Amino acid sequence: MNQLLENIEIDTAPNPEIAIIWLHGLGADGNDFVPMVQELDLAGLPGIRFVFPHANTMPVTINGGYVMRSWYDIVATDLTRREDEGGLRASQRDVEALIAREKARGIPASRIILAGFSQGCAMTLQAGMRHPETLAGMLCLSGYLPLAANAGAERTEQSLATPVFMAHGRQDTVVPFARAQESAEMLRQLGYQVEWHEYPMPHSLCLEEVRDISAWLKKVLAKP
Repeated sequence: MNQLLENIEIDTAPNPEIAIIWLHGLGADGNDFVPMVQELDLAGLPGIRFVFPHANTMPVTINGGYVMRSWYDIVATDLTRREDEGGLRASQRDVEALIAREKARGIPASRIILAGFSQGCAMTLQAGMRHPETLAGMLCLSGYLPLAANAGAERTEQSLATPVFMAHGRQDTVVPFARAQESAEMLRQLGYQVEWHEYPMPHSLCLEEVRDISAWLKKVLAKP
């Protein structure tokens, strides 16, 4: 079993019933999205455990081999040429280990959300689509679908019932807007229910997006 990634945990109430595993972008760490706990409107939801893992460090080709926290290597700016399949699959196992820990602590897969920004978004899709159970949701911000050629064959039947929120900035110069649109369309073609949002912003988050995320979380986490 993979050694669990170092992470930051924040519980919004004792004995949380929901877990949100939030994956950061290239060169950041788990601290990057800790402020979201205060920014999101979670009124009416039961206690949530936010888990903000730190990716391992590695040399990143696109940044001149500089060692930084990264879920996988990025070789080219187009993001799809010579993808680091080994790195993606290794980090997928790390994410699976985090899901397994939440289940061991009493939170079922149906109450676990995978969330991620940029590289973390790619990892959310990489792990969420291949997970053998239906998760509460995949929250995909300013990212794209990695290993797209393998996605159809490797997605699990159970994952098709996992709702997907995808959001992207129209002025994004890091992950091109068109790349995100293509990813959303491919997910739909594979059978996923994708809620798409776009905003007049660069590679970042905006207030309107935070409101939309809050509304989506309340929708997918509402008790049946």
